[in-house]
Amino acid sequence: MSETSPEQPCVLAVDFGTSNTALALIDGNRIRRIPVEGAYDTLPTAVFFPSDGGPMRIGRAAADALIDGEEGRYMRALKSILGQPLLHESRLLGGKRQTLADVITAFLIEVRTRAEAATGKSFTHAVSGRPVRFHSDNDAQDQQAEADLRACYLAAGFEKVEFLYEPEAAALACHKLARHKLACHKPGENATAQTGMIVDIGGGTSDFTLYRDNGGTVEILASHGIRLGGTDFDQRISLTHVMGLLGHGGTLKRSFGEGVLPMPKAIFQDLSTWPMIPFLYTRETERKVDDLLAHAINPEKLTRLKEVITAQLGHELAFAVEAGKIAANAATPRAMIDMAFIERNLSAPITPGSMTAALNGPEARFDEALKGAIYQTLMRANCLPAQIDRVVLVGGSSLMHLVSDVITATCPQANLTHSEAFTAVVDGLAIATAPAPQPPA
Repeated sequence: MSETSPEQPCVLAVDFGTSNTALALIDGNRIRRIPVEGAYDTLPTAVFFPSDGGPMRIGRAAADALIDGEEGRYMRALKSILGQPLLHESRLLGGKRQTLADVITAFLIEVRTRAEAATGKSFTHAVSGRPVRFHSDNDAQDQQAEADLRACYLAAGFEKVEFLYEPEAAALACHKLARHKLACHKPGENATAQTGMIVDIGGGTSDFTLYRDNGGTVEILASHGIRLGGTDFDQRISLTHVMGLLGHGGTLKRSFGEGVLPMPKAIFQDLSTWPMIPFLYTRETERKVDDLLAHAINPEKLTRLKEVITAQLGHELAFAVEAGKIAANAATPRAMIDMAFIERNLSAPITPGSMTAALNGPEARFDEALKGAIYQTLMRANCLPAQIDRVVLVGGSSLMHLVSDVITATCPQANLTHSEAFTAVVDGLAIATAPAPQPPA
């Protein structure tokens, strides 16, 4: 592809992720990542609506506004809402009523505008990544999620949108195929071929693609996905390490009669779930917390919960859990989840062992879920674990030791490598935008 003039439309590769977003295009015969937030290749998929009705902020600027204590509404992990009725519910955000679909559209408008400013090109055609499964066990909801995302792209000014499974895009990028062919699986073995698997663990989903490298082409054999990602890891760690300090698992006095009642779980589950946190900041939630506090056997812990809700500290708490997760995964000595913003000296210890127990315990079984998804991918291609020559890990959450441990146990003969965790998908999407080579005349 030759240099594109400023007026000529070209194709924008968009990796709209649960946690991060990245953009790229093919410029000549090379991948060009587009910095849309300073010099960064990626920006957090997050927005902030100031209470004074000021312009929406995205990415790191959104997180900075939250951390700096500005009044407003912070939102993250919006991709997780696609396919759900909640996406189309109207609510007051930034001084006006809008839906979460409107918010995603506004985010896409902003990154498209920045991409055009950074490149001098016009983008009316997007190739977007999508997980193999937005929703693991609901075909209708999965189809609705893609339809929702397509509608957001079109509303953002794109005239054409194509989707490619994210791990299949990563397969292209990992082989740096400037010219490629996605072929249907054909019977027969190539003696020089290597069989590999892309394992893409993102913020909200885990995706798997089995491929064969035939030298000049990559042949996709099977893809599979489940709704499990880094935000689920965060939720389990929060519930097992943090929420008990806020009253989770406690008991309540009955309003009438003797005996006690178990503490309701819903508010703690929502508080530990990234996309649900903003919806707790209501008078109704405050009244519920006051009622729990009035009946609590241990009111001190519920006082902390009240502080989190009334001061809108849910996202600060989620960031603290995420930081603790990263520290424990790195085996940092005496890693802690620091909650001094709630109460002076409040913290929770976290170790690699306690984190493993949280993620693989009887209420989570994340290791079994990942193993099951890998076996399902292999079954779809009639492939055995011993036939896998290489496993490539992509996605930010693939850095968790839980993931590499599962891969090593499931495919012990495979060579395990890490690709560019946050940009492999967008690189592959950019490769997919390149025109197919023309046969000789």
